[in-house]
Amino acid sequence: MPTKPAAAAATAHTFETAVGRLEQVVEEMGSDKLPLEDLIKRYEEGIQLVKVCEEKLQSVEKRVDILMRKADGDPALAPFDPEKKPVTGPREDVSLF
Repeated sequence: MPTKPAAAAATAHTFETAVGRLEQVVEEMGSDKLPLEDLIKRYEEGIQLVKVCEEKLQSVEKRVDILMRKADGDPALAPFDPEKKPVTGPREDVSLF
């Protein structure tokens, strides 16, 4: 398992830097030049980076959902509070992708 400092370093990434590092890790793992122990370390780092990316995407999705659910129709960004149910109102289903 990664040490706590490694996990803390992984969460310091932005989404873009995490994806960039993940691409490097995948490239390094595919090179056939890493010893088994280093391969396992890269794999662990990759798992942590995927987790960072997932968490950041979930956070953004929640922020977008709060923004889209504003009851009076005016866009407003509110910090996500998992204990508070978002205000719902009429909205159009909008696909971002």
